Amino acid sequence: MSADSSTSPEIRNPAVDGSELIRFDKVVKRYGSNTVLDELDFSVASGKHVTLIGPSGSGKTTILRLLMTLVKPEQGTIKVGDKYLTHEERNGRLVPAGEKHVREVRKNIGMVFQQFNLFPNMKVLRNVTEAPVSVLGLSRDEAEARARELLDLVGLGDRCDAYPSQLSGGQQQRVAIARALAMRPQVLLLDEVTSALDPELVAGVLDVLRDIAHTTDITMLCVTHEMSFARDISDQVLMFDAGRVIESGTPEKIFTEPEHERTREFLGAVL
Repeated sequence: MSADSSTSPEIRNPAVDGSELIRFDKVVKRYGSNTVLDELDFSVASGKHVTLIGPSGSGKTTILRLLMTLVKPEQGTIKVGDKYLTHEERNGRLVPAGEKHVREVRKNIGMVFQQFNLFPNMKVLRNVTEAPVSVLGLSRDEAEARARELLDLVGLGDRCDAYPSQLSGGQQQRVAIARALAMRPQVLLLDEVTSALDPELVAGVLDVLRDIAHTTDITMLCVTHEMSFARDISDQVLMFDAGRVIESGTPEKIFTEPEHERTREFLGAVL
């Protein structure tokens, strides 16, 4: 299941130069009276793998949902590349973005959810080709060629004609990974992608993601409770608590010499 980034251009991030790719600037997100993100500032450089850790309810998944525009911030701005996500500039002012602008910026982002969300009435190959054809305007032949390559990458090249109901949960999640990569996103968001799987299926999915992380240049933003996986694939780990980043550093620093007492408490509970 290995992939050589020099021979798999379809899954290479086209703008890996270490420049800032994602920027949250004083982002506030509330649900009723509950402030989930509290003036959050953080950034992700292109080509980097950044993992968000922390207790449930600390705001990690909300960050991914904001990037997918499934929810909108109450305050602050989010940039992807050189464009604002939920705002656009008009006459020198930032105003709420129209749907066309949002769709254009969001095309650079792919997400793999906890639940697989495959189309049950479509075979595996069609699940992977549907969005590239309908959203990116690829020809069916080009979309299918890319889909077959990606299904090979995730170890399911022989299941193109299967329906999701004929696959295990781990296989369905690997199809979901291929589907996200088929859009050639600059950023791949991973939201607790193994949490809905039986324990014996977790390792296979994590192996696929490790392979992608180690052999491609795609930028990853990952929320996970799988600490060994976070340690293996991350360039940077961010510890969240109460809607803020309380500590940031390399995996070695965070997992072996955390500075913040809350980080030590959290890791002591999960490791």
